[in-house]
Amino acid sequence: MELTVGAFFVGMLLVLLYLFSSIKIVRQGYEYTIEHFGRFTTVAKPGFNLYPAFFYRVGRRVNMMEQVIDIPGQEIITKDNAMISTDGVVFFQVLDAAKAAYEVSDLYVALLQLTTTNLRTVMGSMDLDETLSKRDEINARLLSVVDHATTPWGVKITRVEIKDIRPPADIVNAMGRQMKAEREKRANILEAEGSRASEILRAEGQKQARILEAEGRKESAFRDSEARERAAEAEAKATELVSQAVEAGSGQALNYFIAQKYVEAVGKFATSPNAKTILFPVEATQLIGTLGGIGELAKEALGNHGSPPAPAAPPARVRQSPFVQKDGE
Repeated sequence: MELTVGAFFVGMLLVLLYLFSSIKIVRQGYEYTIEHFGRFTTVAKPGFNLYPAFFYRVGRRVNMMEQVIDIPGQEIITKDNAMISTDGVVFFQVLDAAKAAYEVSDLYVALLQLTTTNLRTVMGSMDLDETLSKRDEINARLLSVVDHATTPWGVKITRVEIKDIRPPADIVNAMGRQMKAEREKRANILEAEGSRASEILRAEGQKQARILEAEGRKESAFRDSEARERAAEAEAKATELVSQAVEAGSGQALNYFIAQKYVEAVGKFATSPNAKTILFPVEATQLIGTLGGIGELAKEALGNHGSPPAPAAPPARVRQSPFVQKDGE
């Protein structure tokens, strides 16, 4: 009886151990391949899975999350025979755990070698300037080639990025000198364009100033002509009035007219740059009487007929010029 109870407990213990060994717990983000006597049968999804022990076992534990592979530095010769050094990264994700486990021996090594080879092929078909300026194009071409090659492995290449491209030191120095020359050329062009614009503006300003000056001279000439015309009209009117006054028997108007001309002539002599000394003839004393006639005309013009006439000025004594000879001498 005791032997039977002991065998029962041993059998229960063995059953429990068998059940526990048949339970497969898969973590999130992973998938396990299940093999039946070494042959792939199914894929265990994340969570609780039960497969009879000794008949089924876990083959490969495949990471289904997006992963990254670092591409080490590579020495690449470009199309124009320039040696450059470059490195990059590859982002990928396993979509089919069975293919990733059984279609390729070592997925990570295969991806690294495939990416390195295609990196040399893509960048080796481009010039140095293209490799430095068309990094996005290199990434796109690498992504297309590598993704197409890894499709049978159940892998999706999500991104391929070139981290750095390092040309040789002599090429870097030459590029620096070229960039400096380009910037100096651009600066000289901008300076020349600025000078040209300044000269154009200065010429436009001078042109406008000449136009305004010509318009001013034109307006001034027009004003001078108008003033001379009015002066001529006034002169003619004055002459006509003097003629009428002479015809009427008034000698004061004629005296005024003569005195005006006399004063104008004397003024011209006084302002002449060649005149140093002015000699008045003896008849210049008659100018005083003429000025008296001018005063009478002014009184008549102002209508002061009721006021008594001003007393006549005494005749001025005229000093005889020593250069004038007396009669009989």
